Amino acid sequence: MQPEIALTKLRNKVKRTEIKAALQMQDLAYEINVKGWVRTKRGSKNVAFIALNDGSTIHNLQLVVDLEQIPEEKLALMHTGASVSANGKLIPSTGSGQKVEMAVSAIELLGEANPDFYPLQPKKHSLEFLREKAHLRFRTNTFSAITRLRHAMIFGIHKFFNDRGFYNIHSPIITGSDAEGAGEMFQVTTLDLEKLPRHEDGSINFEEDFFGKAANLTVSGQLEAELAALAMSKVYTFGPTFRAENSNTSRHLAEFWMIEPEVAFNDIHDNMDLAEDMLKFLIRYALDNCADDLAFLSKRQQDEEKNKKADERSMELIEKLQFVLSNSFERISYTEAIDILKNSNHNKKGKFQYPIEKWGADLQSEHERYLVEKHFKKPVILTDYPKEIKAFYMKQNDDGKTVRAMDVLFPGIGEIIGGSQREEVYDKLLQRMNETHIPLESMWWFLETRKFGTVPHAGFGLGFERLMLFVTGMGNIRDVIPFPRTPYNLEF
Repeated sequence: MQPEIALTKLRNKVKRTEIKAALQMQDLAYEINVKGWVRTKRGSKNVAFIALNDGSTIHNLQLVVDLEQIPEEKLALMHTGASVSANGKLIPSTGSGQKVEMAVSAIELLGEANPDFYPLQPKKHSLEFLREKAHLRFRTNTFSAITRLRHAMIFGIHKFFNDRGFYNIHSPIITGSDAEGAGEMFQVTTLDLEKLPRHEDGSINFEEDFFGKAANLTVSGQLEAELAALAMSKVYTFGPTFRAENSNTSRHLAEFWMIEPEVAFNDIHDNMDLAEDMLKFLIRYALDNCADDLAFLSKRQQDEEKNKKADERSMELIEKLQFVLSNSFERISYTEAIDILKNSNHNKKGKFQYPIEKWGADLQSEHERYLVEKHFKKPVILTDYPKEIKAFYMKQNDDGKTVRAMDVLFPGIGEIIGGSQREEVYDKLLQRMNETHIPLESMWWFLETRKFGTVPHAGFGLGFERLMLFVTGMGNIRDVIPFPRTPYNLEF
């Protein structure tokens, strides 16, 4: 073929239009091209209908194929899951649920999906089954909707902070310190596990390891964010964090994403304001930009719970999101919360799995949800927790018993944000680190920031997957992250 002829053919090629854009087109006069994956195919003697989806929207585009113009043999391998390219003009749809459909003038099979082996046939699949097919579950309506919502929330988070003058900090994934002091960390090493170098006492000689010391995957970017905030004033991290907690529950992951803002000169009240503003911004962003996906997920949730008793059903998804927007968050102390819980009929009648007996108890999700859903009927921020149940870095109150911690509690989920004003006084922080057995030799740099220009500062952590559980209405955290990492689960 002559170069000029090939160039002419290339220029005449119909450019691909995404299905989301095609469904919104007003001008139906010219031919377009769409590409995607077959959701369903059905037909009669003279016409075939193919529902095509390319991931750009929850909605399919119906392709109408005139079998007198395009032989049925050409469609023979276009089963559910196959990928196709189709040219044609959009025409007003005669069916319900769609404004337009495509009258196909040409269609091509790009990749077949043998129906004898393709596992995602057009029927209802359990979430457990789809977790076993995580490489394909993006192709379902549920997981394509979750993926689009996850993207929107990621973009919304960066927009929220950028618009308010924050700087994004990439905190390290490999660390030599334990931010929480909990010890549940994944180790990182280049040592030969079958020939570990040891000291005379039998302990492992980490001096021969890559970093010359023990290293782990981080559980938080907070400590490094504090360092940046004490020069840049307003920063945030958004990155992966890891916890080697052997919890096989619907609320735990070994690898998850955290958003952690840190702000110099903020106190606990500024911190609460920032948390409430951010959550409301993100929920509004989801409602404004993901209406179709939220409507689908809402219907899915209602279908899942239709056989439950009325008082056991979740709040309708969009109503729940509006519920957060329409209420100022109630702000009470931990001490007030304990009094409410201890004196509640729920506690007196033994309806709590973990009864509240005295001040100092570590609140469980059932207690947090009771405060939000039963007592206040609005989101709640708890403050001033006992220092014994909170991390070493939290600002100590004058009573010597509590710290300026804050937890934001949401309906259906309990704690969604945890944070605090940080202890900025060197001597108090040093004392607390000694009390909680934080190794000073590996945390000297954190202490040193309290010696050089220390200031009051505060921050919090939002578990991104916890946010996604709330926004999507899903019941298991493994379904709101593309590839969940849990005990004995490292397949994909």
